[in-house]
Amino acid sequence: MTYIEQLGANAKAAEKSIATASTMLKNAALKEIANALIENTDLIIEQNRLDLQNAKENNISEVMQDRLMLNSDRIKNISDCVLKIIDLDDVIGNVEYGAVRPNGLKISKVRVPLGVIGIIFESRPNVTVDAATLCMKAGNAVILRGGKEAVNSNKCLTEIMRKAVAKAGLPEDIIQLVTDTSRESANEMMKMNKYLDVLIPRGGAGLISAVVANATVPVIETGVGNCHVYVDSSADIDMAVNIADNGKTQRPSVCNAIENLIVHKDIAESFLPAIKKKFDEHSVQILGCERTKAILGDCVIPATDEDYATEFLDYKISVKVVDSIEEAIDHISKYTTHHSECIVTSSLPNAEKFQNEIDAAAVYVNASTRFTDGSEFGFGAEIGISTQKLHARGPMGLKELTSVKYIISGNGQIR
Repeated sequence: MTYIEQLGANAKAAEKSIATASTMLKNAALKEIANALIENTDLIIEQNRLDLQNAKENNISEVMQDRLMLNSDRIKNISDCVLKIIDLDDVIGNVEYGAVRPNGLKISKVRVPLGVIGIIFESRPNVTVDAATLCMKAGNAVILRGGKEAVNSNKCLTEIMRKAVAKAGLPEDIIQLVTDTSRESANEMMKMNKYLDVLIPRGGAGLISAVVANATVPVIETGVGNCHVYVDSSADIDMAVNIADNGKTQRPSVCNAIENLIVHKDIAESFLPAIKKKFDEHSVQILGCERTKAILGDCVIPATDEDYATEFLDYKISVKVVDSIEEAIDHISKYTTHHSECIVTSSLPNAEKFQNEIDAAAVYVNASTRFTDGSEFGFGAEIGISTQKLHARGPMGLKELTSVKYIISGNGQIR
């Protein structure tokens, strides 16, 4: 049995314990995790420093280093997110449908765990805790496989959580980490049909594409966010500036940050200088069309098709001036990753047209795409943003980490 197979066997052995655990026991384990994170803050920061030092030595960008970095405030926030999961209603065992058939059969549709969930992710070590605790509350065992850039942080966080759940009375193997960060371990995990019920990749386009292309385990596709803001001709300029600036600069390294700005020609000469002034505060690089360059000057780098299709995750943005909302929708439809798209407008017909015609997990009118987040939607922490349509779409909370089964009771009926 290989190392990866052993992790799978361990998870399968622990699966029944967490699937049948009471809400009280699961919440007690979550409470232990939240407390243990705070108690071990210094240790977590110490291990995280090793990852940050490696990141600097490997010339990883400052934006990506920020994704990686943990401090006492971020650890407190991670702990608080775990506490919020305690407050969420437990969906396991919920009866979603019930009927008595003419022959007397009683049929109930009941919410159940998925089983063993594998998660392959990059960079942000907070995902280690978010993923493990959400899976646990939904009654699942989880096998985590983070990137090499956060390996020390992830090992530390996982060991803290394993000790915490054991203290609460659950098997520690309901949470496991793949400590081998080689490509081979990821590839083997993608083929673990015997042990994994579903695999969830969370990271950049390269990771997600690799998992979708190579996995034989069922996959829920998440994460890639080539998000757009379209500033309509009737938009309030101050509102549009605030939404675009927040979407790009508040935290550019996350999937719900915007990468594309589309501007109607009738408002472009007023809006573009105003947003450039805000972008200059963060040294945002603008890649734009010829009309954008005509308005803003030589600071604009000519944008290519590849630029419009790129998730920069950095202080860069592509800009296009369009003649109509139809052209804006066509542009978004060509380049979207179906994550989050926004229109800023004062026109109700245009708002409705945008919402009806844009194919994305989250479609906004006059609000920042940065709200596409499980916590902001009231789901607690999230496992990721699903950009596909089967099973789950949008922020994946507890319910999206479950399935259903039918419970049928009879008194001797035969067919």
